[in-house]
Amino acid sequence: MAPGVILPPLREIIARHGLAARHKLGQHFLLDANLTSRIARAAGKLTGRTVIEIGPGPGGLTRALLETDAARVVAVEIDTRAILALRELEAVYPDRLQLVEGDALTLDLRTLAGEGKPHIVANLPYNIATPLLVGWLREAARFERLTLMFQQEVAERICAAPDTPAYGRLSVLAQFVCRVELALRLPPAAFTPPPKVWSAVVSFIPHAQQPEPALFAALERMTAAAFGQRRKMLRVALKGLGGEALLRGQGIDPQRRGETLSVAEFERLAQENLCQDGAQ
Repeated sequence: MAPGVILPPLREIIARHGLAARHKLGQHFLLDANLTSRIARAAGKLTGRTVIEIGPGPGGLTRALLETDAARVVAVEIDTRAILALRELEAVYPDRLQLVEGDALTLDLRTLAGEGKPHIVANLPYNIATPLLVGWLREAARFERLTLMFQQEVAERICAAPDTPAYGRLSVLAQFVCRVELALRLPPAAFTPPPKVWSAVVSFIPHAQQPEPALFAALERMTAAAFGQRRKMLRVALKGLGGEALLRGQGIDPQRRGETLSVAEFERLAQENLCQDGAQ
């Protein structure tokens, strides 16, 4: 930012561009600079990195990311009103901020990242947070780190341990490819407008060794079946994927339920299922 340049308050930007949060877009704006700075710090060392932000809205978190030593911030936004508001910030940071108008669910982030592995840092729109996450987990090897905000309930599911009420499909998929940590909790009052629930920031650091896409796809099928009928024993829930024979082959009691299996046990089942499919 040029010396002496003072950015206008975010509420002024919102008023100027008629940027009232839209429920259909899952928008809840985070305007507190102290909180956005904490999220940027939770992303770890950003020096020289490319950061991709999804759903920047009026640019509160974007400002915090631009105050780091990140080489470039790519802000992906579907709301034309927000793009117009962010143009003012782009004019202050012409060499470091790139605005992309589009739907994050359909964009190929690889085309935005350039060389190297980008960080993704985002206050995700609640209504698309889970499908976005699962899509990124499929390609976790392409990212250096992800620092993402969710509804607290979703964040707790992602980080949950086996045999706990929150443990489920997201827990297994996320922990299979990443080390996850719940880094920060935020109350509803921190947002404009306030959501009905607390929010939380989760840090994802991809494991050095990543599975082949086919194995991750098999794990998706396995967890969808196991947790789609959560109260049923695995011999019933996994009937279409090998059922009791598959479970006994891996030394797993067919009467157990999905929430009692570790990530490693799910991996073994997915691997065996994949081998069986390949043998047919």
